[in-house]
Amino acid sequence: QVQLVESGGTLVQPGGSLRLSCVASGILFSRYIMGWYRQAPGEQRELVATVTTRGSTNYADSVKGRFTISRDNAKNTVYLQMNSLKPEDTAVYYCMAKLYSVELWGQGTQVIVST
Repeated sequence: QVQLVESGGTLVQPGGSLRLSCVASGILFSRYIMGWYRQAPGEQRELVATVTTRGSTNYADSVKGRFTISRDNAKNTVYLQMNSLKPEDTAVYYCMAKLYSVELWGQGTQVIVST
């Protein structure tokens, strides 16, 4: 069964850190571009970061220098380390796997940055 399962979302104070994880099953993980997207209430889903099969990374300008995406092919897992969190980072964070025209999505994990 093809599945992406995110975890790690929670309530965190501004300036805090959080690490999200996404475990993939049912796919040949190492062949997929992996990414994190987010969607805030009333907003469109937006790209946060991606990592290619070779480990090249790409970030949205809003998170550059604060977030780090990484992957562990042995564990079929992609991570998003989020530091210096801001209230505007509040959103549901989704894991995405892409191979050619095929896109797979997780169910999302909620991150709330608030006092």
